[in-house]
Amino acid sequence: MTRPAYLRIADDLRRQIADGRLVPGDRVPSRYKLAGEHGVSDRVAVEAVRLLVSEGYVVSRSGSGTYVRRRPQVRRLTSAWYRANGRAGSPFRADMEAQGHEGTWLSGSETDKASPDVAERLRIPVGEPVMVTRYTFFAGDQPVMLSTSWEPLDLTWGTPVMMPEEGPQAGAGVVARMRAIGRDVAQATEVVTARPVLADEAERLRAPMGSVVMVIRRTYTGDRPVETADIVVPADRYELSYTVPVE
Repeated sequence: MTRPAYLRIADDLRRQIADGRLVPGDRVPSRYKLAGEHGVSDRVAVEAVRLLVSEGYVVSRSGSGTYVRRRPQVRRLTSAWYRANGRAGSPFRADMEAQGHEGTWLSGSETDKASPDVAERLRIPVGEPVMVTRYTFFAGDQPVMLSTSWEPLDLTWGTPVMMPEEGPQAGAGVVARMRAIGRDVAQATEVVTARPVLADEAERLRAPMGSVVMVIRRTYTGDRPVETADIVVPADRYELSYTVPVE
């Protein structure tokens, strides 16, 4: 099946941006020029450009034209995320400091019942009480990622770490918090996928609708899962870096 013409034009412009033939700040060819080059109507050319606007590749300026968007600085998310190993500090803050940025976050926690997906990941019955914490992480004043975490309340209820951002372990990583109540974390398992950003995520991340986010489904496990989380990372702001030991 032949792809619609506006998608083919959008593909060509994306390729020019990826190849560096169109760089941030460059003016995108006008709809008249695009229509002529591709043998389509002005309306089709406009649809192609609108698609790139929605995806965050370009920005339109009234009375001026459409320009390649200046991308946010790309930061690296590394294995430092897991360097908590019992210390009191936040692995996110340590990771940002290592890259020369101030790492901060906003959060809110509430109790809820485990959905079928969360229950499967935590190996608990559906409907069991969990503590849900939603985070917005910042590098300086720029939101760089979101996270929603779930912890089984049968593990933490009545302990000093029941509220992840309150008490003596406030702001510490999962490994340090769980160790404080006698739970050792042996591993972190991740599943990484990608999808278009959701409306509420776009608002919190100040990202254009249509942009792509990576979703890291991460679960910390000791003798049982102690926390699972969905980490939402804008693909144009972060690259993931892993070091895998080879035996």
